[in-house]
Amino acid sequence: MQLSPLIQRFVLHFGEMGSRWGINRTVGQIYALLFTAARPLNADEIAEALGFSRSNVSIGLKELESWNLVRLSHQPGDRREYFSAPDDVWAIFRTLAEERRRREIDPTLSMLREVQLETPLSDDDRHAQARMKEMYGLILLVTTWFGDTQKLDTATLEKLMRLGSRVTKLLDVKDRLTSAIGMGSAKTPAGIKTKATESTAKTTRPASKTTPAKPARSRKE
Repeated sequence: MQLSPLIQRFVLHFGEMGSRWGINRTVGQIYALLFTAARPLNADEIAEALGFSRSNVSIGLKELESWNLVRLSHQPGDRREYFSAPDDVWAIFRTLAEERRRREIDPTLSMLREVQLETPLSDDDRHAQARMKEMYGLILLVTTWFGDTQKLDTATLEKLMRLGSRVTKLLDVKDRLTSAIGMGSAKTPAGIKTKATESTAKTTRPASKTTPAKPARSRKE
């Protein structure tokens, strides 16, 4: 099974990125091959396409199965097992995110909970414990939000993610308006009259000078 340059580039890249995602190069390349394959592949075909040993392919497939990133199937008249990646890319994203939460985030939350129950022995311990509490609160907030999004169907989740940039823009506009209103109430730019300044001017305008009345002349008798 010969890979085209296009597929080979994709496979090699996933192998390099795999180590950064917590999986080895072999597992990353196997997954990339299954993701781009037009049909399910058996272990022999995978080994031939990637130049791996049969044993390394078997180990890599078991790793992908533990991540729920491959599907196992059989074909009539063939005793070999065939493997494929899920068709829905959103399902793949959900699976990766859920597995990383289970493997990496949950143990961290458990540790942070435990250290909060310990009695601090010094001021340094109390300071460190307070910092850990802040970290625990943030991670818990994020994981709670993540759990809520996992319950959404794919269409709703996609709309929510696309809405993210719009929400950011709306919040930015809100902050600017709030800032502008605050500045306007504190200080009115020179040369601009408002109803408030006109009303204030009327009430504070000095009284006009009045000419004293001349005394009336007495009539001659």
